[in-house]
Amino acid sequence: MSSQLIFQEDSYVREFDCKIISVNEEENAVVLDKTAFYPGGGGQPCDLGVLETASNTYTITKVKKKGDHIYHYIDGKLPEVNEACTGKIDWERRYKLMRTHTAMHILSAVAWRDYKAQVTGGDMELLKGRMDLEFENFDKELILEIEKKINEEVENGRSIKIDILEREEAFKIPDLIRTKINLLPEGIREIRTVEIEGLDYQADGGTHVKNTTEVGKVKVVNYKSKGKINKRLYIELED
Repeated sequence: MSSQLIFQEDSYVREFDCKIISVNEEENAVVLDKTAFYPGGGGQPCDLGVLETASNTYTITKVKKKGDHIYHYIDGKLPEVNEACTGKIDWERRYKLMRTHTAMHILSAVAWRDYKAQVTGGDMELLKGRMDLEFENFDKELILEIEKKINEEVENGRSIKIDILEREEAFKIPDLIRTKINLLPEGIREIRTVEIEGLDYQADGGTHVKNTTEVGKVKVVNYKSKGKINKRLYIELED
């Protein structure tokens, strides 16, 4: 049985009722009939939080997708199969990751729109991230220009929409895959898309804010050359 993936539909759900449908003693993990916990991917770390039952509170130390299931790793004794519980996301942490992920999309959108620079890699933490882009030349002036454009788009208050499309329909969208390598396996028939209205449209599975103004001020704090046409930018968001 596959779990209902609440985080794909609504990134703002921070508490939800669910049921344990299986336990894995070797992994010390449980599978839920529905989950709002993001399992990590695309550079975004997984969510953390707790599961509460009528008698216990279980700390979730990691969430990971394995095959068709999402494993919620428990600190300590496992709950029982079919036990009803309430999942609670560490919301402060999740929201910072949502803001950061959206900031990364704005950065990649600006790089593509204005410089036709593709993404070659990336990673993020709470309120900070790094992105590798196909730039041949980089200097302080260009960095300041990119930073200014990112913050202009944040302040533009663009709405962010999530959709799930059939693969054939999704790949009709120009530049849907912004990375240098298409990381979507052929077997995936439905593609989740994230649209920053008027700016960006990408295939993406992570969590995002609803409006760019929620991102807050973005600072490009460093940059490095990672090769002849590969440059790395580091960004940080104001807390």
